[in-house]
Amino acid sequence: MNRFLSLLALLALTASGAAAAAAQARPAGLPAGVIQISPCVATMGEHWANPKTLPFGPIYGVYDGKVVFTEIMVDQKLFEQGKGWRDVLRPLPGHAIDHVDIAFNPHGHEGYPIPH
Repeated sequence: MNRFLSLLALLALTASGAAAAAAQARPAGLPAGVIQISPCVATMGEHWANPKTLPFGPIYGVYDGKVVFTEIMVDQKLFEQGKGWRDVLRPLPGHAIDHVDIAFNPHGHEGYPIPH
């Protein structure tokens, strides 16, 4: 858990610096409070999110200045409890959802080590 909190702190620090550098390149339509939290990740693009909603998200993928995906990372326990997210994954203004992919990470990953 400490590693997870450390990573979130690092993301917040990185994001605040990245947000200042990327202020002119902010994609249109992103919600208030959303800042760039990573540089371009191969096959995904930049990651943008509101640090207050991490690790759940939504996290927005941006490539070439355009939003190309929205991601949430759902804790397995919340699925088991029957929680729904109909109000979370809504298209951004001017965008449409053309498909949904669902993947399960049984061992989590760096930054969010719980099953999701």
